[in-house]
Order: sequence, then C-alpha cells, then structure tokens
Amino acid sequence: MDALVSIITPMYNNESVIEKTIQSVINQTYTNWELILIDDCSYDKTTTIVNTFIKKDSRIKVYKHSTNKGAAQARNLGTKKARGNYIAFLDADDLWQIDKLQLQIDLLNRTQSDVCFGSYEWINEKGIPLNVKVNALESLTYKKLLRANYIGNLTGIYNCDSLGKIYTKDLKKRQDWLLWLEALKRSNKPAVGLSETIAYYRITQGSLSSNKLNLIKHNFNAYRKGLGFSVIKSSYYLIMFLYEHLFVKKRLIKNLI
Repeated sequence: MDALVSIITPMYNNESVIEKTIQSVINQTYTNWELILIDDCSYDKTTTIVNTFIKKDSRIKVYKHSTNKGAAQARNLGTKKARGNYIAFLDADDLWQIDKLQLQIDLLNRTQSDVCFGSYEWINEKGIPLNVKVNALESLTYKKLLRANYIGNLTGIYNCDSLGKIYTKDLKKRQDWLLWLEALKRSNKPAVGLSETIAYYRITQGSLSSNKLNLIKHNFNAYRKGLGFSVIKSSYYLIMFLYEHLFVKKRLIKNLI
C-alpha cells in the first residue's frame, strides 16, 4: 500500500481562497493522504466552507484553536495529530499542482532521501499567474540552507518514519525555515529538489515585504532565538544570509515571459 501523507494547513479567515486550496489537494493523482486543517480561531465563513468538504471526504479533518495562536502553533498541532509516513505543508491561500505528491514520493523513493521540495510559481490574490517561477535547487545541504531559506514551505515534504515528527519554535516569522533546518540536521542526506513547478504561491499584500529592517530582524531572531546561536555567531550568519539572499538566491527567481 502507498505511504500515507499527512498534509497540514493552518487557516485564519481564509474564506475567499480555502475552497480552491482544498480542491487542489483532492485533485492529487496520489490519493493516500489526510488533510489536517487547523482553524486558528477564524471569525469569517472559513469553517462553514470547510465543513462541506468534511462531509464528503473522510480524509479531511479539522481541529480548532480556541484563541488565535499563530501559524507555528497551528502547524505544531497539525503535526501532533498527523498519522502519516510523510508530512507536508500547504498554507490556506496556496495551491498544489495535480501531480505534486506523486512526483515527490517517487523521487524520495528513487533517491532514498528524507526531504524533498520543488519549484513553484507566483499567482496574485485572484489566482492569476504572475509569470514568475522560483526554481528549486537540485540538491540542498544543511550548510547551504543555513545561509538562506531555499525551501518553499508549500513544496516541502519530509519522511516522518525516518526523521520523527518535527515541531518548530514559536517565532512570528521564519518558523518554517527552522523546521526544514531541523529536518536536514536530523537526516544524513541532502534534500532533493524538483525542477518542475509543483505548487503556486499566492502573492498578497505584505507577502513580499520591502522593509529591509524587518528582514534583518526576523532572520537574526531565527539564528539567535530559533537556533540558539550566540550574538556574535548570529551576526556572522546574518551577514552571510544577506549576501546569499540578495545575490545568490535571487538568481533562482525567473520571469517566464
């Protein structure tokens, strides 16, 4: 029997997009999955929309926070509830390509790797393509990932059987980066990347922050609070991050027209 994939989706007031996000999971050619939806105390119609899917598909489950706790705690609750051999993540406003899971499971089996990610494209708030692709590296080590986050969280999947469940620090930003760092730290193999577009990242207001001070602050916190580095070591890696982010990683973002 095919391995079970647990998909974790935090939700907070996503009534305008959640239907299409769930549908992109239902449409997967790989069918042995469970979708774990974590409602982070939404007050719009998100839960009502989700309930229509739950009635039709037993693979979809929802758990609710009584207060708004943020994405990190929502993902951690989803991880706690997960039963899968693999764990993957999909934010409530993003979409998956129809063969996303099948391509990744095949690659993980073929390479005997523990972590897989892939390329993704940008769409706007209405789901219209922006003709921009973020290309995945073919292979990614812990050392390289420490310099900048090369894994789009909507594309990541890890082997829970071999790595165990991974919980992340409750930081306001960059908690997904910390999760993938922990995954590669536990594994003795690099992550493998797919060059094909396997997901679509929705660009909303604030998605691409131009505030460089916030960028510096959140990444310093990831090193200092998330990884427990000293102030000097955090500052050193922050300098490396800024170079990697601004001059190396940017080369992977390509216009399609």
